[in-house]
Amino acid sequence: MMNTEKEINLSDYTYSLPDERIAKYPLAKRDQSKLLHYHNGSIEHKNFKDIEALIPDQSTLLFNNTKVIPARLIFHKSTGAQIEIFLLKPISPSPILSIVMEERETVIWECMIGNVKKWKEDIPLVRELNIDDNKITLQANIHDREKRQIQFSWNDDSISFSEIVEASGKVPLPPYLNRQPEEDDKPRYQTVYSAHDGAVAAPTAGLHFTPEILKSLADRGIKESFLTLHVSAGTFQPIKTENILEHPMHSEQMVVDRQSIQSVVEAEGNIIAIGTTSMRTLESLYWFGVRLINGDEDFSIQKLEPYQSKHEVSRSEAFSAILKWMDKNELSQVIGTTEIFIFPGYQFRVCDGLITNFHQPGSTLILLVAAFIGEDWRKVYQEADTNGYRFLSYGDSSFLLPK
Repeated sequence: MMNTEKEINLSDYTYSLPDERIAKYPLAKRDQSKLLHYHNGSIEHKNFKDIEALIPDQSTLLFNNTKVIPARLIFHKSTGAQIEIFLLKPISPSPILSIVMEERETVIWECMIGNVKKWKEDIPLVRELNIDDNKITLQANIHDREKRQIQFSWNDDSISFSEIVEASGKVPLPPYLNRQPEEDDKPRYQTVYSAHDGAVAAPTAGLHFTPEILKSLADRGIKESFLTLHVSAGTFQPIKTENILEHPMHSEQMVVDRQSIQSVVEAEGNIIAIGTTSMRTLESLYWFGVRLINGDEDFSIQKLEPYQSKHEVSRSEAFSAILKWMDKNELSQVIGTTEIFIFPGYQFRVCDGLITNFHQPGSTLILLVAAFIGEDWRKVYQEADTNGYRFLSYGDSSFLLPK
């Protein structure tokens, strides 16, 4: 159990990031990005295509197959004033994203609302949409101003909310790109294996993978599994407290099927997380397994739970406990939430390797990288800067293998 009374200072996890280092646009080809390979303290500079040969034999790769939704909905009042509604998380008829996205009548979401002062309580916002040559009227009403809850309704019950969002929303590009989304962002701010609607930010480590790379890895016998963590806007929330332990972590929804959990139990080599979201999901699943062993079936992992638990079990024991619980309850998948905060001092229970992009200074993601490879994070980022790597969501990649 870690002593969380000790302060961890944000200033120890910052670095200089000039604006010209931020990749504002993706490369024409996904796999042409640079790849920094960190292995047991040494660094090599590669091309992402080289990942095929760099993954150790018998490894199991875990990918996050969430699908980014066009979460920015723009409405205009009759006066011409623009109101932007940014979808954050579903409230009704269910908090489960897969259910809400298939709803065909009305839904309620917690949202961020731009220009909300110009939107009066009793006046709906209306947009006309064209979906498959059908004219659809979409209406937005303030359901609870204090809780920022917005009710959306439309006049055709053959149309799902997923189709509504696809027809009316804009790609939720990260704020640090400081530009409006363009048509090319629709396919490029999405992994080639995305499957389940719900994220408002891409799991960007996966943006480099192509069908050809995935096939090549499979031909080598590298195992792959998919899990889902619907990335929330909180991933961009900067840490504003000098003592990082005071930072309020965002909660994100996880959906993981039996096959993926089984793949961890059966893994013979390294378990490699494709992205920080996959890593957070895998480590959260471990703590859910610990909860089950302790008789607690609540799958909502709290921010500092890993640092407060006194119960230590093996990776296999934790994931086997989840499988046993699924069998007992006749479940094919587990659905939960996590706000796990991984920072230096965390002991990784599941992941042996991480493929990830280069993150913002002083962010929760930098802290996660520092927890994984220790003080060498500074060496990695300095090497990337010196060698002209492109940073952040549309930037280059790193493969971190501490041992």
